[in-house]
Amino acid sequence: MSGPDRKPGRDEKTRRRKLDEIRALGVPVWPNRYPATHTLDEVRAAFGELDALSLEETPEADRGVRVAGRVVAIRSFGKAAFLRLAERQGTLQIHVRRDILPHREFRLTRLLDLGDWIGVAGPVFRTRTDELTVRADQVTFLSKALLPLPEKWHGLTDRDTRYRQRYLDLLGNPETREVFLRRARMVSALRRFMDAEGFLEVETPMLQPLATGAAARPFQTRHRALGVDLFLRVAPELYLKRLVVGGFPRVYEINRNFRNEGLSTRHNPEFTMLEFYRAFSDCAGMMELTERLIVAAAERGAGGATVRFGEDELRFERPFDRVTLTDATVAALAGRGIALDGDALRSAGDLADIHRRLDLVLPAPPAGPGKLLLSLFEALCERELIQPTFVTGYPVEVSPLSKADPENPGFTERFELFAGGLEIANGFSELNDPDEQAARFGEQMARRQGGDEHAMDWDYIEALRHGLPPTGGVGVGVDRLAMLLTDSPAIRDVILFPHLRPREGR
Repeated sequence: MSGPDRKPGRDEKTRRRKLDEIRALGVPVWPNRYPATHTLDEVRAAFGELDALSLEETPEADRGVRVAGRVVAIRSFGKAAFLRLAERQGTLQIHVRRDILPHREFRLTRLLDLGDWIGVAGPVFRTRTDELTVRADQVTFLSKALLPLPEKWHGLTDRDTRYRQRYLDLLGNPETREVFLRRARMVSALRRFMDAEGFLEVETPMLQPLATGAAARPFQTRHRALGVDLFLRVAPELYLKRLVVGGFPRVYEINRNFRNEGLSTRHNPEFTMLEFYRAFSDCAGMMELTERLIVAAAERGAGGATVRFGEDELRFERPFDRVTLTDATVAALAGRGIALDGDALRSAGDLADIHRRLDLVLPAPPAGPGKLLLSLFEALCERELIQPTFVTGYPVEVSPLSKADPENPGFTERFELFAGGLEIANGFSELNDPDEQAARFGEQMARRQGGDEHAMDWDYIEALRHGLPPTGGVGVGVDRLAMLLTDSPAIRDVILFPHLRPREGR
């Protein structure tokens, strides 16, 4: 049972009784603010290098602090007590003495529970065991934890509960906090890299009239005032390229995308992408830029170029490996005793037969040779690409926004970057011929009758008719990159509040 009708347990009843006793002392139980002068980490930074004698010789006025935090440990000795406060990543010991604190405040400390929030003012000193400590000259009650924290020594171990009540996961598991701190550092590194390269950070619509920019099933909603159906964006690509047309030669967005598809260890219906576009560049130039970007993110997010991911050791060192999609697929099939020659590459029938021989699921019809070749690659090769590897040469059929490769008919100037068996980036030379783009959209529209939901954006075609210069574009999966750099096996481990199926009876 959950919600306001849930009956309090024994522990909550005890905590509520203590809250009433604190209120009876005349203490505000839900104050609005507390003017702290230092975080706990700042106290350690300011005084941590000073020994006991140096602190003792420092005037109290110069070592006085006001700190706040959650009580995570209490050791009481009758006329004195030691409390431990936690805030952010740091903890700090507090010394409480009856002969120093006013009676009401000392009584207050006797009514504290683990999880309560308090503010403490007093000088910093070192105990006989040499621990940096704040002597409590004043204690201010800030908030009551009516429910207990996760079990102290074992943290919160049930994975489903950790996802649903992430705040408890963060409280009980320091390794979870570290994952999200490293993710934050990684995102900061991505942003700093793009800024240093002269890219302009922009924002594009989340609500869009068409589901464009990627072949994905969208979420749909209704705008009542406008009287139109809108879609949560599946990708920002076409809007970002409009900005290149408009005169911004380098743009990027760290964006939220939404795809109404399945859940897995690699997929969440709401996810984060870094997408960027650079005028006068192409697929090769964007691979070089992406390589430097990922190396910078690894150095900041993981502390170095070598990263442990599961049983593998990934090396984010330039240059990354490179292989064509065709060569990778041909080699994988050869290892299974199947020869794939040039004629078979162009035959949907032959590629479908190979699917059947290997007992692989065929992609949804209609599927030409390009889509079938990609299906084989995804089934046989992706999870084997452990070290950072650029895969190039994707078929036109599965790359509607990518420029054709003039030296390889039927294929495009496109790459995907894989590491740890995960696709983490996708980029290409952007198709800027409005007539060819319109033709490809038309082909997609024809396939759409057979189930392809990717829509046509004629306003984007009009933008191309105003002139898009040669442009390279890349999308980087921020969540998957975070998985690699934090050694997290599932995408839910790097999303603070992932989407979950409802619990039965809730």
